[in-house]
Amino acid sequence: MVSLTSLDSDLKRTLEPRAASPAARLRIIRTLAEVGVPVGTLVAPVIPGLTDHELERLLEAAREAGAVTAGWMLLRLPREVAPLFEAWLDAHYSERAGKVMSLIQQCRGGADYDSRFGHRMRGQGVFADLLEQRFQKACRRLGFNDAAALDAQRLDTSAFRPPRDQGDLFN
Repeated sequence: MVSLTSLDSDLKRTLEPRAASPAARLRIIRTLAEVGVPVGTLVAPVIPGLTDHELERLLEAAREAGAVTAGWMLLRLPREVAPLFEAWLDAHYSERAGKVMSLIQQCRGGADYDSRFGHRMRGQGVFADLLEQRFQKACRRLGFNDAAALDAQRLDTSAFRPPRDQGDLFN
C-alpha cells in the first residue's frame, strides 16, 4: 500500500514537508504494478474541509498508475498531535481552520479524537458516512478491491524458501 494524501504539491509540501511528492508516490505504484507486485493505495489522512474534495481524484490517479486495492483513513489527532495540527492549520490555512476542526469534531462525537477501535480510522456521523459512501462508490466505479482482480494480482510466493536460521539471511 502506498499512501496518497493530496495531489496538490503545495498542500503536500506544507503538510508533509519531508515526504515523497504525489508524483513520486504515483511512480512507485506504477513501477510496482509494472513488475507484477500487487499494489494498492491508502488515501490517508483524509482531512475534512482540506483534502476530502480530492478523494475521487486520488483514487483515479492511483488506479491509472496500476493500484488494484484501496483504503482510506480519516485524520487522527491523538493526544499531543491535536494542538500541533491546530497550530499548523492556523499558520497555513487560517481561513479554513474553524471549518476543518468543526468537521473533524463532527466525525468524532464532538471531540478531536476517538481512540475506540472501529471508530478512530473512519469516524462516525453524517460527514464520516458521506466520506465512506463516496469512497465505496468511487471504488466500485474504478474496479478497486474486486475479488477477481485481486486474485489475478496475487503475488507468486511459490519460490520462497524460509532460511534454515537467521544467520542464513546475511550470507
